[in-house]
Amino acid sequence: MTRLLVDTASLDGDFPRLGEASLHHLKVLRPEIGEQIELFDGCGAFRRYVYESGSVKNPVLKPLDDKKTEPLAKNKAVLFACVTKGSRWDWTIEKATELGASEIVPVISSRTIVRLDEKERSSKRERWQRVADDAARQCGAYHIAKVHRPVDFEESLSLAGAMRTFVGALVEPTPRDFFDLLSTGVLRGTTNESFGVFVGPEGDFTSDELQRLCSVAEPVTFGPNVLRAETAAIYALSLLVSALR
Repeated sequence: MTRLLVDTASLDGDFPRLGEASLHHLKVLRPEIGEQIELFDGCGAFRRYVYESGSVKNPVLKPLDDKKTEPLAKNKAVLFACVTKGSRWDWTIEKATELGASEIVPVISSRTIVRLDEKERSSKRERWQRVADDAARQCGAYHIAKVHRPVDFEESLSLAGAMRTFVGALVEPTPRDFFDLLSTGVLRGTTNESFGVFVGPEGDFTSDELQRLCSVAEPVTFGPNVLRAETAAIYALSLLVSALR
């Protein structure tokens, strides 16, 4: 079924307004008369319509049912990840959204290859949020991951410290395996809480960063192999989301 992202108010009336991005998707998809289309607001609300007009510039959509709401997950899964270069970061956002991340916090650490000035951070956040929006539209999610404005490592410490956060860390003695830890059911029964996973950049954290991070987050290992940054992010998030469900 074709899915389009709209503002919440559009789901309340019988004549929904489609934004520029949704109209573009409709034009690309070229639905047939009588085809069902689902509109959702990214915050849990959705409604199904039937496409009654062949004009993709001014489509006529007839509601098939009343607005419905998908409840939020009992807990939030937050991904703290140092920004990777090129298309790898877009891929990370896309997959994190598909897995059910509630929030994604891009981090700029000492060894992060991607460097962003203050102006770039706002524009990048907007583009990355669109990546998350598209991923949610395609995978059938009703809640879209919130992509934060990129933060420096210093600021990320206070954010990670505000919740129970696990960090993939190469420390001595070797910390507990993340999978084994979650398998004990340590997160079972929690409600309305936020849990984070934190992964470093391609060149790993500096020793000072790692020491400071381990003071606010619980060090764990992601297994015997050294994972690429984007692989570690998705592996850790997959385990966390599964445990919270």
